[in-house]
Amino acid sequence: MGCFSSCSEGIAKKDSGSYEGVWLEKRTQSSVIMFNLSEKLETRLEIDDREYEVDMSFDNVMLFLDVVEDPSLTDVERVYYGIYTLLGTELNLEMDDQVKVFEALVEHFVHGGDKREATVDLEGNVMPEAETQPTYDLKHDAQYIYSSFRQAYGINLFEEQGRLDWREFKALLRDLPDDTKLKQVIDIRVRPYPKGKGMSEERRRLKELKRHYALPEGMVE
Repeated sequence: MGCFSSCSEGIAKKDSGSYEGVWLEKRTQSSVIMFNLSEKLETRLEIDDREYEVDMSFDNVMLFLDVVEDPSLTDVERVYYGIYTLLGTELNLEMDDQVKVFEALVEHFVHGGDKREATVDLEGNVMPEAETQPTYDLKHDAQYIYSSFRQAYGINLFEEQGRLDWREFKALLRDLPDDTKLKQVIDIRVRPYPKGKGMSEERRRLKELKRHYALPEGMVE
C-alpha cells in the first residue's frame, strides 16, 4: 500500500500547524483507531460543520485500495477518486485540504488500529522500515479468502457486500483457523525448505507447491 504515504506528500507539503476546517471529532478519533466492542464502529467524518457518512463496507474499501494503488492515476486523481469512493460525493475544497481529508480517511478508517510501532536505534532515531514480502493478496487470493470465510464462519462474502464492515472483515481474516485454505496457502508460502540428507523429495514437493501458490512478483507490504 505504498501510495498512502507518498501520493499525498507529492501533492502538498504538510505543515506543522493545525487545520481548523477539516477534523475528526475526538470521539471518532478514539473509537475508530481502537477496535472497541463497547461502542459501534464509527462511520462518520465531520468536515466544515457538515457530517459525512463513510462507506466502510469491505468491498467498497477494497475498491478504494484499488484506486489509490492504480499506477495509471496521478496523485491528484488518487486523492480525488479515493475520497469520492469512501464518501460518495465531491468536496468543494482546495486540493491541500482534500489531501488532509484523504489522510484522515486512511489513518482513522482504512488503517485504523493497524499502525505498527516504529523501530528505533540506540539513540532513539526512527529506523526505516524494510520492504517485506506479503503472505497474501486480497485480489490474487480472493477465492481462498471466500472459501475460508465460508468454512470458518459460514459467511458468504458476496452476500455481505455493502454490509460487512472493513474492520470486521480484517479481524475475521486475520484470525482464520489454520485448517482453512488461505492459512494453508500462507503456510506453504512462508514454510522453509527442509534441511538434511534424505529430504530431497520433500524439498522438491515444497518447491512445486511454492511455485503453484506464488504471488505475482513485485508485491511488497
